[in-house]
Amino acid sequence: MPNAPRSVPQGKTLVTGASGHVGANLVRRLLADGVDVRALVHPRHDNRGLEGLPIEQVEGDVRDPDAVRRAVTGCVRVYHTAAKVSVNAPTAAQSREIWDINVMGTQHVMQAALRAGVARVCLTSSFSTVGYHHDDPSRPCAEDLPFYPFIEWMPYSRTKVLAEVETFKAIADGLDAVIAISTGVCGPHDYMPSRTGKVLIDFARGKFRAYIPGGYEAVAVDDLARGHVLAMERGRTGQRYTISTRYVAMDEMLGLFAEVTGKPNRARAMPPRLMAGVARMLAGPMTALFPNVPQQLTPGAVLVLTMQRRADISKARDELGYAPGPLEPTIRAWYEFFARAGMIA
Repeated sequence: MPNAPRSVPQGKTLVTGASGHVGANLVRRLLADGVDVRALVHPRHDNRGLEGLPIEQVEGDVRDPDAVRRAVTGCVRVYHTAAKVSVNAPTAAQSREIWDINVMGTQHVMQAALRAGVARVCLTSSFSTVGYHHDDPSRPCAEDLPFYPFIEWMPYSRTKVLAEVETFKAIADGLDAVIAISTGVCGPHDYMPSRTGKVLIDFARGKFRAYIPGGYEAVAVDDLARGHVLAMERGRTGQRYTISTRYVAMDEMLGLFAEVTGKPNRARAMPPRLMAGVARMLAGPMTALFPNVPQQLTPGAVLVLTMQRRADISKARDELGYAPGPLEPTIRAWYEFFARAGMIA
């Protein structure tokens, strides 16, 4: 049986990173549930994900502890989704930015919540913080597997591990907090766009020509938002819950892209070892020459696909009552969102 709902007071709820892919969908879920939402928004970021929504917006940056304190004050619940997704070979300045946002930003949120007497915080983490079985990486991975740091994880993954550490430190000091672990996010309100969202856009434009065989755990945005709410309502303090819809192979995902776009799949499967070597050679020069251009082919991306990791969601299912829906309608909604946003002609 799922855990009984905890006695977390209702009231003003802060969402950091509210205009991002995860945050924008979470805000919509909270509004549908009748929650009074406050969003911490960066004035120089793309905040289209919040346009027209009946929420309170507070301008600020998670790197600024005073701005975070102002945003947290008066809130009874906090969802901390803000994070910087990194390239594989960041410059020194980019490394510092990733650290400041993902690690120090989390410290600022947790400490501000502790001082303000927030009833509960839910941190959004990444499936890459969960360890894997070395003898068979495709074996389903549960939250109790320790992170293994000695492979080519992206800097984002390493900083999300440290963000969890900051959360546990605050819990040790008395904060009530829980962690929702996200897998690969799929669905609308993807304005950046995400790495896989960019693949869908390129596919629809007929520009996606090659891919690396493999697969990954994907989560529909509706499932992820619902998982966050369930973690807030039913999760045990200090526990981590993996929220995923299902494993999807790249061949299947491209088939779904073909179905929703009406375009044939002409992409060729490329040898993973070759592409991993190419990615290692290109990562540094690409970062040096085009530091602000997102890279599709990175050693970390090749690693994730070829490991073919599966998620064990039994803890979320048993303790939270989480039950994922189908992935296919989300892929269609994702494509239709890109079309409405003018990102696909």
